[in-house]
Formats: sequence, structure tokens, C-alpha cells
Amino acid sequence: MPHRGQESTDGTGDGELAVPMAWLYAEYIADELLRSGDLMPTTSFEFRAGRDALALTVFLSDTEGELSGIRVITQLETWLSLTAYDQPWREWVQKRLADLAPDTTAVPAAAAGRATADPDLELARSAWRWLRETELLAPDLNAVPGGGAGAGEDEGPKVWTPAWQLGLPLGHLAIHLF
Repeated sequence: MPHRGQESTDGTGDGELAVPMAWLYAEYIADELLRSGDLMPTTSFEFRAGRDALALTVFLSDTEGELSGIRVITQLETWLSLTAYDQPWREWVQKRLADLAPDTTAVPAAAAGRATADPDLELARSAWRWLRETELLAPDLNAVPGGGAGAGEDEGPKVWTPAWQLGLPLGHLAIHLF
């Protein structure tokens, strides 16, 4: 399914509505991976953080410009390595988004006003903005053991965490469980 400004049957020609099929497909893959892992309620902010982090990984790792259903299984190892704890995922996302940004200096001034934004890229940027700017209350994994934390899941020290830092390991775990 072509994206990133290519003509397609998704309605991107001659003033028709551009449907962000590549982003929607990446989001669908992420959603299915997280649902199959049954890690958290699908209505939670944690689920959204995991889905958005995983969808960004799926979308931005598609260097060929075409997400294919048959390739999903072959891409699992790539997504695992990108979402691993010791990887600079945040920097990778920022670089890929910058690389995919249209080069406005190459567009003549007359055509610049008519240039339409890539709807897939806009949704990816929106997801990244939400992951960066939203903080979720999560268990403090750096808390000193035995520091008076309660035995229950909701009792122990909590810390406000950027959504991407919570969603990324959830997405990674969901891939493992798939």
C-alpha cells in the first residue's frame, strides 16, 4: 500500500480525500499485537502508549514505503531489536520523522501553497507528540527495594513517566508474547 506522497487507490488523486492507510495499518498491527498479549485493558492510557509506540515502530521501520501483511511475521525481529531496552528508540524516531519530512526548499514558491501534507506522516507526528508530551503515573522501578513499599500492585512508589517510556517496553513485551 503506497504512501509518503505516492498516488494510490486510497483516494489521493485530484483533490480527493487522502486516506492514511499506511498509518492505519501500522496502528492495526500494533493493536493486534497488544491485544494478543492481554497485558492491560484496551481502554487504558497504558494501552494507548503501547499501541502508539509500537505503531510508530512499525510505520517508521517500513523503509520500502509499503507495509505488507505477509511481511509482518518477518518484521517481528526488526521490531524487537528497535524496541529493546538498550536501543536509542527516541532518537531513532526523531531521525526517521525528520528524514520523512518533505523538503520544502525544493518546492517552488508557487507550488508551496498547494502542497498537501502526507496524512500518514501527520498521524505519526501526532502520535509521537502525544507520547512525548503525556506523562503517566507508573511504578517507580528505580525505588530502593524494601523502602516501605506496599505489597499490592497499586501501593508502592510512583513516578510520572513520559508515555513513550511506558509504552515502549509494553510494545516490546507484546511482540515477545506474540
